[in-house]
Amino acid sequence: MPAKVASNTSRVSPWLTSLLYPLGHYVVLPSYFGKIHIAGQENLPKDGPVILAPTHRSRWDALMMPYSTGQKVTGRDLRFMVTADEVKGLQGWFIRHLGGFAVDIRHPAISSLRYGVELLIAKEMLVIFPEGGIFQDGEVHPIKPGLARLAIQAESSLPGLGVKIVPMSIRYRPRVPRWGSEVKIAIGSPISVMDYAKSASTKKEARLLTADLEMALKNLDKSS
Repeated sequence: MPAKVASNTSRVSPWLTSLLYPLGHYVVLPSYFGKIHIAGQENLPKDGPVILAPTHRSRWDALMMPYSTGQKVTGRDLRFMVTADEVKGLQGWFIRHLGGFAVDIRHPAISSLRYGVELLIAKEMLVIFPEGGIFQDGEVHPIKPGLARLAIQAESSLPGLGVKIVPMSIRYRPRVPRWGSEVKIAIGSPISVMDYAKSASTKKEARLLTADLEMALKNLDKSS
């Protein structure tokens, strides 16, 4: 069965983001969490194609990302890659109109990343959780290869595109967040995909990029 991609109806709705993001930024997050520490926002590119690659520790991460990297910080909208199961019903409507797009991870294939490549060529800022799931054991888990393949495919399709991957660490104390929890978000230096798209061996370069991203995430996680 071929992999599926989200339809191109995925878009950022200005009226919806102008309503929900300030609500999360000024009301929901400050009311629920004790302190939210953010370090490294100077590492966020203000333009060009970007993949934000954060660790994934809670469903709260979906709000922490626009809070720490979105319009109020970079002037940019975020395009979230989500699983196909998440874009169903009312929740799916909200996700699609907040810029989310889906891939079917049960049938992985490079073709399933086609829409993501199109977004990078359009110089959008994507959010992809590279571990592929939520982990609350305090460890960085092995990075899935899809992110590196997507980034290299985009860079190779338009040489000089300048795709950047920004590693991010999100940590909650305690590890399972509750009311009053502390949050630490660390944003690392961008990784230039151009440095990995010069070889004819795409699989080899994708493995190297994946390994380097995983190491960057581990270093960030230890320092945060």
